[in-house]
Amino acid sequence: MEPLHEQTPPHTIDLSLWRERAARIHTLQHRGRVVQVIGLTIEAEGITPQLGELCWIHGADAPIAAEVVGFRRSHTLLMPLGDMAGVQPGSPVVATRSLFQAPVGPSLLGRVLDGLGNPIDSAGPLFPEAHVPLNHNAPPPLERQPIRTPLATGVRAIDGLLTVGKGQRMGIFAGSGVGKSSLLGMIARNTSADVNVIALIGERGREVRDFIEESLGPEGLARSVIVVSTSDVAPLIRIKGAWVATAIAEYFRDEMGLDVNFMMDSVTRFAMAQREVGLAVGEPPAMKAYPPSVFTMLPRLMERTGAGVRGAITAFYTVLVEGDDFNEPISDTVRGILDGHLI
Repeated sequence: MEPLHEQTPPHTIDLSLWRERAARIHTLQHRGRVVQVIGLTIEAEGITPQLGELCWIHGADAPIAAEVVGFRRSHTLLMPLGDMAGVQPGSPVVATRSLFQAPVGPSLLGRVLDGLGNPIDSAGPLFPEAHVPLNHNAPPPLERQPIRTPLATGVRAIDGLLTVGKGQRMGIFAGSGVGKSSLLGMIARNTSADVNVIALIGERGREVRDFIEESLGPEGLARSVIVVSTSDVAPLIRIKGAWVATAIAEYFRDEMGLDVNFMMDSVTRFAMAQREVGLAVGEPPAMKAYPPSVFTMLPRLMERTGAGVRGAITAFYTVLVEGDDFNEPISDTVRGILDGHLI
């Protein structure tokens, strides 16, 4: 009797990724309808979404993306991520059962993104390594590396007199038109950090290209990721731009162990955007009409930068000082959160 030949097992396919994707597919649509539009908010009924969930509003033209920002009795408060033209009473609202996620990965280097993480340059589509949620906890205090190593910014006045350490968070306080953006471009072009992540929040549209081509230059852009939310976009997109840029910087620090130079221009316009959202959903105004959510959101945003378990995010936040008053609410709050400041 001839010996049985060993049979090689057939080639198998790993279906774990597809099972994970299939588990996230919702076969049932949760639909409601628009009942009221007041200012920046759209009220809908018939859906029970979670806070921060993405929804689609089917207006007269193309569908409009919106995010759940609050609830009023049995109604859901939505804020569109763009123009709300075409929305009318009774327009269908579809809840997606998913939260917004940001693209991350080294393939984003050299790219310019909008506040939602979509490319706005001419370099083609993005191929990110992963997508991560915007809401993320800051590194635990006892797991942060101590700040011991200086970071060269390439600006002699800062390196010689006001040395910045890797993992520090610095504020740049100044009035309008005195060169905050030019200083950020100098730091991004000459810093010794591995990667730059730059968030331009509420900037003038004409300044974006000047910053990229003149202040940053081709060498600085090649190792940078730029997130742009100009002043004319919806306030929710301006807010998202800051969170998207922070999530991208966290990926380079936590997953790749790199030293990241994070710059945000400006915190004041980020706070103004949150003021628009907060007042629109009915928050009570506090100091200079800023609602309480602004002062809750600022430490949540800034505590996510700094030193981590492996790498470090050295952060520079610009603050637009209104009327040269360094004790106005945003300047005073930011100064108490950050590790130091330049005036």
